[in-house]
Parts: sequence; structure tokens; C-alpha cells
Amino acid sequence: MSMIRDLRAAVRPQLRKERAPYSPYDTTRDPAAISAVVDCAVYRDGRRVKPDADEACLTPHDAMLQVRRDGGFAWIGLHEPTEAEFSGIAAEFGLHPLAVEDAVHAHQRPKLERYDDTLFTVFKTIHYVDHAELTATSEVVETGEVMCFTGRDFFITVRHGGQGSLRALRHRLQDDPTLLAKGPSAVLHAIADHVVDGYIAVADAVQDDIDEVEIDVFSQTGKGGPRGKDAGRIYQLKREVLEFKRAVSPLLRPMQLLSERPMRLVDPDIQKYFRDVADHLARVQEQVIGFDELLNSILQANLAQATVAQNEDMRKITSWAAIIAVPTMICGVYGMNFDYMPETDWEYGYPMVLLVTVGICFTIHRALKRNGWL
Repeated sequence: MSMIRDLRAAVRPQLRKERAPYSPYDTTRDPAAISAVVDCAVYRDGRRVKPDADEACLTPHDAMLQVRRDGGFAWIGLHEPTEAEFSGIAAEFGLHPLAVEDAVHAHQRPKLERYDDTLFTVFKTIHYVDHAELTATSEVVETGEVMCFTGRDFFITVRHGGQGSLRALRHRLQDDPTLLAKGPSAVLHAIADHVVDGYIAVADAVQDDIDEVEIDVFSQTGKGGPRGKDAGRIYQLKREVLEFKRAVSPLLRPMQLLSERPMRLVDPDIQKYFRDVADHLARVQEQVIGFDELLNSILQANLAQATVAQNEDMRKITSWAAIIAVPTMICGVYGMNFDYMPETDWEYGYPMVLLVTVGICFTIHRALKRNGWL
């Protein structure tokens, strides 16, 4: 088990360091940028349409003009827009005010809602935070959000959080014109698949942390080290797993709806792919539920170990108290200075009393040790 964990720990950071090559269509927002729009493009027949020579940057308004004139669909990416920044785009595409409010303020539950001819989908992204050692204050997972507006001829993504860039995903789709030609629903599936694949990777990493805690807890048995020191780590890991669970569980029903219920905005060929996403998501949900139950068992075992250790300590303290009680009682009797005390006038009385005291203490010690109290 330790060899597998070490191998995962060595390979996982390398996988996380992989990044897509630089492209002018970067969806990571520049903090110095005035607009929240980080990418805006028109796709026709599965290929990205280059902006006109006199257009340095395509705006959402210009993109929709091209779509209405020549066909295709527009894909607009935004990062943490304000109400003022998003209001113009919402009016341009006829987005419902309730969906716009959710997209701007974030902190939404994963869901799928239909507003007229627009599907509004919320995904929670999960990023595993690398740490040299799991402590009671370690952050294990970091969450973000991706809101998607899917229309007949447009697709809008609103991203919140520092993680979950869609740049690599956009490049991957642009390299597959056949799939991208299916329209906005193909992009929705790609984002759903990308998010769920991230869940799978995070679940494997969290499994390693749980294995580490489990090994540490059960390796303390009989060592007499600090008792209950892992309780803080287990509680922290449970909190992170709970946050993971809040991202995974509510998303299962929307994925099932996309895979089972025919929708006008979802291409029938793309709908089949949502079944695979729903299947992977169900597997991750089972893992996360298993993590929570396993951590409960580990926590109970840790508390039971602490209780057993306390009982053992109390038995030892009680045993030594019983041994010390013998000389205490004898010394107390002889310390009362009565005129007639046994063996006080005998030359060897003092050493005899000491010898008897030691003998009684030795006998009690041996009996307690034989019974497992010492």
C-alpha cells in the first residue's frame, strides 16, 4: 500500500504541472483587464471564425451579428463579471434575470434550469490542494464555479474562482471540428465531462490522504504515543470531504436529465455522451459517500483508542496507588508514637519492618502484573 501511495504522490504533481501551450485565446482573466470577457469567438461548421481585419477583438455584440448573418454559434467566456459588466450581455442574448443574478453572485448549488429557450447549468469545480503533510488546518480541496448558458446559437460561460480555466478545453474542442459542429450542446457536454474528470482525479488524491490517516491511526496501537492526536486531522478531512460531496451529489440529477430527457437545445447525438458523464459522476458520488463513512469509522476507532489508552493509564495509576498504600499505612501506624508498638525494642525490628513492607509491595506488584494491570 505504501509503495502505491508513494508512486501516486510522485506522479500526481507531474500530471498537475501539465499545461496547454500558450495561445492568444487565453481564458484566464488578466487582472488589469477592463472587461470580464476573456474570450469571444464565433464557430461555424465546427471551426473558429477569424475576426475581420479591422476588428482587434470580437465583442459579444459583433459575435451575435455575425451569427445572425452567417450562421454558426458564439461562445463567450467571462470571469467573475460584475452586474454592470454582465447586464449588457444579458440584454443582448435575452437571458432571464434570475439566471443572471445567480451567475453574477455565484455560490450556487449545482443545478440545471430552463428559462424559455435557454438552459442554465451550474457546475462546481474542485481542485486538489497539494500539501507536504496533512494537518488539522490543511486545505485539501478548493472549489470554484462555472455557470453555463446554452442557447440555440450561443454559449456563455461565467467562471468564478482562481481554478477551473477553460482554455485547454476550448483548444481541445477546436481540434475536433466534427464534435464542435454539433453546436452549443457539444460545448456543454465537454464542460460537464471536464468537471467530472476533475472530480475523479481529486477523489483519487483524497483517497491517498484517507489511507495515510488510516495507517497513522492504527499504527499507534500499543506504542504509547500521544493519544487522539489524529482527531483534528480526521475532522478537517471530513470537512473537506463534505465540501466535495456538496459539489458532486446535487449534480447527479441534472446529468441524468440531460442524458435521459429529450431537449430541444441538446443535440440527440450529444445526449448519448451525457450518459457516460452521469455514470462517471455516480461512481464519484459513491466514492465520496464511502469516504465520509470510512472517516466516521476511523474517527470512532481513534476515539476508542484514546478511551482504551485512558483506561490503561487509570489501571496503572490505580495499581501503583495500591502498592504505595502498603508502606504508607505501615509508616502511618508506626508514626503514631504509641508506647507499646510491635518490635520497637528489638534490635532488628526496623529492618524487619522494611523487609516485610518490601515483600508485601513485591507480592502485590507481581499479582497486578500477572493480571495485566501493569
